[in-house]
Amino acid sequence: MLERIEEGKRWFAQARRDLKAAHDSAEAGNYKWCCFQAQQAAEKAVKALLHVLGRHGWGHSVVELLDELKGSIEVPEDIFVAARELDRHYIPSRYPNAFESGYPSMYYDEVTAKRALEASKRITEWVGSWLRRSGVEL
Repeated sequence: MLERIEEGKRWFAQARRDLKAAHDSAEAGNYKWCCFQAQQAAEKAVKALLHVLGRHGWGHSVVELLDELKGSIEVPEDIFVAARELDRHYIPSRYPNAFESGYPSMYYDEVTAKRALEASKRITEWVGSWLRRSGVEL
């Protein structure tokens, strides 16, 4: 049990750092990276929770990772809404061929980055709150 908690803490620590990197990218006007980093932070936060529960999340979809929690804990609908927002950025924020023309930076702006940051923060805070209530020291 201690091993899975420690692994969860490692994943959550990285999630926090990814969320900070997303904020830094937004401040620098790198909105596409902000969105990708925000998605990564949420993905790692949910994987942290799965580790603590003794499960291993596979893949990159935050929605699908949250689905893996069903039966173990109740996931509020607003967390799924935030996850859907973030999953939209996993590929298009990085690859020019995700769009008919142009490149990712043409399609990402401050408004989009702010939405991604809020969604990631919501998920990360929800996971952190759940972990703390479960006695995990973060």
